[in-house]
Amino acid sequence: MKQVIQNVRDGMLSLVDLAAPAVQQNRVLIANRSSLISAGTEKMLMQFANKGLLAKAKERPDQVKRVLEKVQTDGVIETYRQIKEKLDQPLGLGYSSAGVVVDCGDAVQRFKVGDRVASNGPHASVVSVPENLVARIPDNVDFDRASFAVLGSIAMQGVRLSRCTLGETVFVIGLGLVGQAAVGLLHAAGCRVIGTDPDPSKCELAIRSGAEIAASGLTATQISELSGGIGADAVLITASTSSNGPIDLACEAVRQKGRIVLVGVVGMEMPRRPMYFKEAEFVVSCSYGPGRYDANYEDRGIDYPAAHVRWTEQRNIQAVLDLMGRGQIRVDHLISHRFTIDDAESAYQMIREGSEPFLGVVLKYPSANVESDTEVAAQPLHSNLQACIAPEQDTPSSSLPTKTIARRRPDHKPRIGVLGVGNFATMTMLPAIRRSQAFTGQTLCSAGGLSASHACKKFGFESATSSVDEIYASPDIDAVFVLTRHDLHAQQIVAGLDAGKHVFVEKPLALSLSELAEIEQAVTRNPRQILTVGFNRRFSQAARIARKHFESTVAPVTIQYRFNAGAIPADSWVQNIDEGGGRIVGEACHAIDLVTYLAGSQPVEIHATSVGGPNAPEITDDQCILTLRHANGSISSIGYFAGGDRSQPKERVEIFGGGRSCVIDDYKQVLCYRGGKLQRTKTKAGKGHLEEVLAFAQGIESEKWPIAWQDLASTTVSAIAAVRSLRSGTVIRLDGSLKAARVAA
Repeated sequence: MKQVIQNVRDGMLSLVDLAAPAVQQNRVLIANRSSLISAGTEKMLMQFANKGLLAKAKERPDQVKRVLEKVQTDGVIETYRQIKEKLDQPLGLGYSSAGVVVDCGDAVQRFKVGDRVASNGPHASVVSVPENLVARIPDNVDFDRASFAVLGSIAMQGVRLSRCTLGETVFVIGLGLVGQAAVGLLHAAGCRVIGTDPDPSKCELAIRSGAEIAASGLTATQISELSGGIGADAVLITASTSSNGPIDLACEAVRQKGRIVLVGVVGMEMPRRPMYFKEAEFVVSCSYGPGRYDANYEDRGIDYPAAHVRWTEQRNIQAVLDLMGRGQIRVDHLISHRFTIDDAESAYQMIREGSEPFLGVVLKYPSANVESDTEVAAQPLHSNLQACIAPEQDTPSSSLPTKTIARRRPDHKPRIGVLGVGNFATMTMLPAIRRSQAFTGQTLCSAGGLSASHACKKFGFESATSSVDEIYASPDIDAVFVLTRHDLHAQQIVAGLDAGKHVFVEKPLALSLSELAEIEQAVTRNPRQILTVGFNRRFSQAARIARKHFESTVAPVTIQYRFNAGAIPADSWVQNIDEGGGRIVGEACHAIDLVTYLAGSQPVEIHATSVGGPNAPEITDDQCILTLRHANGSISSIGYFAGGDRSQPKERVEIFGGGRSCVIDDYKQVLCYRGGKLQRTKTKAGKGHLEEVLAFAQGIESEKWPIAWQDLASTTVSAIAAVRSLRSGTVIRLDGSLKAARVAA
């Protein structure tokens, strides 16, 4: 399929061929027929991408602050590397499109294959969109007009925030696409609309959109005269400029106790005097409406009840489409150009250079995708389209793929498939795999397709896909790296092992004891397959030095592990128990594995306690202390703290016992004390990511697990039991067996 992408690092815009995205649980797969270029927003992104690093930094002071914090903790070189990696990731352009539903995730109920819909999908032949960002197109609205719906919902949310009523005068500053849509909506609502824009041709279009008066250079005095000396009841700023002019004009033009809504992007220095004497309200509108940027609403498909939130972003999009269907707003006069998707680069060149006047630029997609605009529901899917749609990504563990045997190759390097190409994969694991030179990259897989295609070229893999089944079924793949979200790990491990693949899975191994039991059964069924988990700390140079320091003593040790985890939002998927498992299961498992390795003994007892009280944050699990007793008599304490300052080094481990002590200082140095002497070792190898990859390769060669199953299961059970201890306030006792752990927990 085709997609328009923008490289933020070098400013290159291109049309690329990608694998079609996979259908996912709460998402709808749509074959686009039309998509609208939001020229203002997308031109700003193009201009930003073409700026140098310093110029980019000046525009994002919030990101500069984060970079400075990262320099303190990770150093200049590592921070610079990560910035380059981040900027090198391409962005899919576009957010307002229309097409035909070709598949739906298991949790989707409101849409069916063949439905004509509008969505916030990008400029691509096939898009995967959350259910709550999709709306049905009326039969009498064509795809070109429907492609304006999501952009129109931006204007709709601004209009709603203005609280305008019949007969009120509304002043719209900026008559680009969003401004024109706002004019049309306000006119439909019975308001008297006045508009202004530096471009006279846009003012003429605003008259056709429903404005009573529209002219360049309107002043606050003129607005007062046109409103009988009262001033505008509300002002909508839909302009896009760095100038503070629109704000100044709005504050002067609005009436006493009136309302100003900022929908666009302008200078934000608010003049105090007019706002003070008028007591005018000012609000910034957030995109399409309630639900925007809420992971529960958008990603998990949890809708707000209409009785409590009447107008969500989806209902705003639907309202725009319904108004189009009833003929109460029109947008056809706003379309200045149509280009095919194959000629998209010419469209953006015109926008970038301003070689001719433009406003609404629509990209068209091959009509061969469906038989007709209005009768698609009665038609079968076009065979070419069906062939380009990847199978569903999430393979149920109950439907196991056929076991395949990889062909032997002369280089003897295991060929790998990688599931998941997110930030951690591209920033950490894929660079480690490449540096190891222990594997041959075969196939990268991501649900969206774009990230896999980009990483495929960057890291030297042979192909990219959006289908996990392709990874499992390929006879050319010996091993699978599972780098997906935590809730997918268990089913993908089981599927990989049953398909005859060795499996490396990033932590955690599982989110529940039932998942762990399923994995244990798969391990038993496939005794020749190697499974390991990304508990990288135990493979680090620092951990190996510390372990060696205590190897000649039989005395139990005490270990104190301090984890300055840093805060993440309460609504992050990591904090969600069903998706991320929470931060104890999802990340503190690293610490449990390391203290198990250093103590040389599995935990038999665990107790956890966290902060509380009336001033405690919404999430308290990530501000806790875990106390573990090990089978050999050792004890360890893990302080997992999200409430500290990020500039402090992240991790510190202290070990005592047998007349010796040792400190691992953020994996940058190791201090070993013995007989009154200190041995200091600087460690530059990091936290063991490269070493764990090499250990996995060696495990495949030697047919020996890098970490014993008993340790993998023990760490997972301990992390799950720690959460149970937090809830119950009791000590959880474990005897090392999965069955007993289930009963105790």
